[in-house]
Amino acid sequence: MGKETIHKINKPRAIRRLVIWYKRNSAVTSIVDTAASSAATASNVAGNVVSGAGSVVNTASNVASSVAGNVVSSAESVVNTASSVVSNASSIAKNTLQPLVFDPLKRLQSNDNILDTQNESQNKRIWIAVDGMGGDYAPGPILEGCLEAISRFPINIKFVGKIEKVKNEAEKIGLIELLEKEIEDNRLELIDSGDPIGMNEEATAVRKSKNASINVAMDLVRNNKAQAVYSAGNSGAMMASAIFRIGRLKGIDRPAIGALFPTRDQTRPVLVLDVGANTDCKPSYLHQFALLGNIYAKDVLQVKKPRIGLLNIGEEECKGNDLSLKTFELLSNEKSFDFGGNCEGRDVLSGSFDVVVCDGFTGNILLKFLESVGGVLLDILRSELPRGRRGKVGSAFLRSNLIRIKKRLDHAEHGGALLLGVNGICVIGHGSSKSLSVVSALRLAHSAVNHDVMENLNQLQKLQVLNS
Repeated sequence: MGKETIHKINKPRAIRRLVIWYKRNSAVTSIVDTAASSAATASNVAGNVVSGAGSVVNTASNVASSVAGNVVSSAESVVNTASSVVSNASSIAKNTLQPLVFDPLKRLQSNDNILDTQNESQNKRIWIAVDGMGGDYAPGPILEGCLEAISRFPINIKFVGKIEKVKNEAEKIGLIELLEKEIEDNRLELIDSGDPIGMNEEATAVRKSKNASINVAMDLVRNNKAQAVYSAGNSGAMMASAIFRIGRLKGIDRPAIGALFPTRDQTRPVLVLDVGANTDCKPSYLHQFALLGNIYAKDVLQVKKPRIGLLNIGEEECKGNDLSLKTFELLSNEKSFDFGGNCEGRDVLSGSFDVVVCDGFTGNILLKFLESVGGVLLDILRSELPRGRRGKVGSAFLRSNLIRIKKRLDHAEHGGALLLGVNGICVIGHGSSKSLSVVSALRLAHSAVNHDVMENLNQLQKLQVLNS
């Protein structure tokens, strides 16, 4: 058996031993964990890196063959070789991965014109009002997300909350200097308000608490001091505040909450509405939801011809309850969008539809179910991994992949949902939103303003069906 053949047989064994050594080394483990969390697309890049590494291995075939033939002559030589490999790999990884650091907003940002903040004039930036007191973890993570979003997008923030509490929280998390700098640069403004509407309070509480943070933020939109509003607080209260302060679009009976669900195609989510604003619906409401969703998909998701589906228990037009049957007839006769027929539950995430319409009761159940899928799936995969040393090594390699799977299925990772049907751009965030979700939601608000969503939504008033 020739020398080249021996090298091909023993090389995988040597590589496996080196990998196991890497995993036992705390410094290397730290590097791997950091790369996994900051570069979720590293698995794709890895193929290119490995391909490049192949040429390096061929170039160093004499050294590799010696190592493979002797299977590591001494512990000292293994350590020295591994240290050299780690050093080189660290340098390659830094140079290769740094420009491609995973950003869950990358696909959505691709359609936005992100300007250089140093060369950009202030009049090109849009003002967004943020309910800084709304959310389970407010105001800290909300403020952190706002400061990050200001550096990423051409936006300014009117941060509404109890100013003293906001500043104390900023100092606690080490953001006070950045906060003061953004205020000085006129890119962030603190607006004083009262307490937020609690998550367990009725939506009508917005009428009693006129100084509540969501009301103050909504007034900024009404008075044209902000072009959009974001809140991770009580979604019912936000909808009530929007209706009372900025009103509904003419011809729209009920606003709807549109949420983005992941599909098989990571670059093309599906919009599901309503997911909780209206538990009892009429066929005309669902028809209006379809009209709203069609414009959303065109303007924000940049789908040229969105395919609309009606959530039902079967594909046949004769299936479903009375609401489904009457809605199917309305959608079938609508000429302003592409109605693709009934959408069964298994088809929601298939990518076959761009917009799925349903009543708020069904949509909210669907939303809450999806929120649990990521965690449950991750737990199942963990329990099925083999035990012992082999399982630990396998888990280490799969860890970043499992985290990405969970994030793709976690609705909170999408940041926010537009409240469609009101006379202004309102983005509702998940109650447990952290800074990344806030950044995503503010990007969504900017995109909605930038693509003239409100102008196109106002064109719905010209449709005969809304005037009948």
